[in-house]
Amino acid sequence: MEEKKFDFNSLIGFVLLGAIMLWWMYTNQPTPEELEAEKTKQTEQVQETNNSSTVENTFNTNDNVIQATDSISMAKAQSQLGAFAHSATVSNSETILENDLLKLVISNKGGQIKEALIKNYVTYDSLPLYLVKDNNASFNINFGTNDNRTLNTKDLLFEPSLSKSGENSVLSMKLKVSNDKFLEYRYEIKPDEYMVDFNIRSQGLSSSINSSQQVILDWNLNGFSHEKSIRYENQQTELYYEKEDQKIDYLSIGGEDDAEEQDVNWVAFKQHFFSSILINEEGFKTASLKSETLTKDEKIDTTFTKAFHLKAPLALQGGEFNSDMSWYIGPNDYQILKKYDRSIKDVINLGWGIFGVINRYVFIPVFNFLQGFIGNYGLIIILMTIVVRIFMSPLVYKSYLSSAKMKVLKPEMEEINKRLPGKENAMKRQQETMAVQSKAGVSPLAGCIPAVLQMPVFFALFKFFPANIDVRQKSFLWADDLSSYDSVFELPFNIPMYGSHISLFPILASIAIFFYMRMSQSQQMNMQQPTQEGMPDMQKMMKMMMYFSPVMMLIFFNMYASSLSLYYFVSNLLTITIMLVIKNYIIDEDKIHAKIQENKKKPKKESKFKKRLNDAMKQAQEQQAKQPKKK
Repeated sequence: MEEKKFDFNSLIGFVLLGAIMLWWMYTNQPTPEELEAEKTKQTEQVQETNNSSTVENTFNTNDNVIQATDSISMAKAQSQLGAFAHSATVSNSETILENDLLKLVISNKGGQIKEALIKNYVTYDSLPLYLVKDNNASFNINFGTNDNRTLNTKDLLFEPSLSKSGENSVLSMKLKVSNDKFLEYRYEIKPDEYMVDFNIRSQGLSSSINSSQQVILDWNLNGFSHEKSIRYENQQTELYYEKEDQKIDYLSIGGEDDAEEQDVNWVAFKQHFFSSILINEEGFKTASLKSETLTKDEKIDTTFTKAFHLKAPLALQGGEFNSDMSWYIGPNDYQILKKYDRSIKDVINLGWGIFGVINRYVFIPVFNFLQGFIGNYGLIIILMTIVVRIFMSPLVYKSYLSSAKMKVLKPEMEEINKRLPGKENAMKRQQETMAVQSKAGVSPLAGCIPAVLQMPVFFALFKFFPANIDVRQKSFLWADDLSSYDSVFELPFNIPMYGSHISLFPILASIAIFFYMRMSQSQQMNMQQPTQEGMPDMQKMMKMMMYFSPVMMLIFFNMYASSLSLYYFVSNLLTITIMLVIKNYIIDEDKIHAKIQENKKKPKKESKFKKRLNDAMKQAQEQQAKQPKKK
């Protein structure tokens, strides 16, 4: 048998072959970039595998949107949504609906308004002014289906269709069961209008919707803070609504308030100078309303002021949705709101009764007339104040004339008090006093009536300026915004009820009202009879008022609209001037005294009322005289 020997050539061949393989592997190894790409690819494959075994095998519920991605998840959506499973095939996107005044972003998710931008206005810090943004609002309809499901439209995807109707833009958002069966939200916006037509209709859903289960409309909004003072803005931010009898009501401005109402025509979420108003043509049979304050601290840098809630049932007609509504999203401008054949203009609080009448038919027309040819709103306020004071000057004259007459008669009043002192002569003293006043043709009420007649004007303007959007962000002198406070110095601390800043117009108004009340006090002292026993000292009370009123104005008006403080400053300044003119150049006390003496000589016909009053006083005097004898 031949012996096998070691083959050296074979060894060399294997070594060369191994070297060639090592060289080939080294030159063909992947670069670091290729290794990273491969790693990323493998990670994506793992994630895709995991997703397919979890999320996609159910359905995508990110952000509560039910959205199918394949046939398996579609089957899951079918089991979850029943007849409305088609919604899961719609993409989650947005559609813009706008005109020159308003821009609305409508989301497929819920078919609702995701953003509402008021184009021609900005916030106090010059940012775009949104009423709806960053999920601060939601609009939802909750309804039941015949296969025992309860669905919320805010979680479902609507299919958008944008079109034109003449000059109007129309957006149809459909929640489909099929092409001929759907729930539709229809938005229609006109050029240069803040009012948006909004219709809720359905077609072919009577077999899918459980009409025995109540359908609930749920609308919520957290109001953004747009103005400089959160505290003052909160005072003007309210939930308004109109009942079927056209009675306007609102929830409390402070803390938390709610109400259960019937037959409500519209609901307004008012944010001081801007409102979101939902109008139902058929009205809500019942409505659950709620308002809550989200912040009360001026120092907190907060986004929101109040939270508003509306929950109301929607009536189905033959098992179908059919509701005609409108949505006003815009400024609280009286001239704009009154154009609509509704009472939504009453969200602007111009005061109740006579105060509102004065504002609507006097001050608003005068203000609009002046701003027609004057661009400076501070000058408009000053001119308006001059017009008001000139109009009221006859009342000031009447009051001062009555004061002058009482001043002339004061020595006679003092003589009566000295002659008939004591409580036992009170009736007789009063009777003689009235007799002297009657003969002289003087009435102590003559000086009070003009002051009372001026009060409606005072309170009307107290409501007019804070509600007037025309003065918003209009500057005058040191005030950069006449609808807010005119801070001239920021304090390093907060004073309760006063704030953390110093406003100058309230200081000037307080000084002016101090001097006005000082003059008025002097005038009233002339009219006042000497203090009688048992009667409070009126001089002390009036002196307290002289200091109390300016201090109260200084404190409370520090946070108020500077336009209001400007008005009161100019008004009191003009009133002081008018009183000085009347005193020094118009009223002649010697002539008044002579006139009174002539009146005393003339026979006076006593009225029936005065006769009965005198008889009653005589009877009371006689009874008073008999009482000591009985004792």
